[in-house]
Amino acid sequence: MATFTMKHDLDCSTERFWKLFFDKEFNETLFKALEFPEWKLLDVKETDKEIVRVVRATPKMEAPGPVAKFFGSSFGYDEEGRFDKATEVLKFVVKPNTMADKLRNEGTVKCEKISDDKCRRVVEIIAEAKVFGVGGLIESSLEKSFRTGWGKSAEFINKWVKDHP
Repeated sequence: MATFTMKHDLDCSTERFWKLFFDKEFNETLFKALEFPEWKLLDVKETDKEIVRVVRATPKMEAPGPVAKFFGSSFGYDEEGRFDKATEVLKFVVKPNTMADKLRNEGTVKCEKISDDKCRRVVEIIAEAKVFGVGGLIESSLEKSFRTGWGKSAEFINKWVKDHP
């Protein structure tokens, strides 16, 4: 099982970050820039205490041969995120469309205030692949993919807020 934390400094307030995080049009633009063949908002429900968002995505696959073969050419996933308004922490669970019984991916996203117009996004992820012989390779490939994707998303957010004050 791979567990890891990523931290990205963003050139916006925590309030603006969360507003962008839940903005459908922003996310469509972001995931197109990240070269996802598909990113689709399936559902959003908001109460006084939380926001629950479900998306369907097909990521761009860049993985070693055995990992790519394991996932197959039509790999995608549904992600359910639950944002607690009181704690401002999002907990997410990813449900892959293949091998769901062998893969576990979940985590949290939170934002720490640095100043009025800067914050630090902290993402904690668990990636587990229960696959004999290639589980470790799958987990390290997932970690690399997450680190690359989340890093690129931070760069995109910083450019976006600069271009859209």
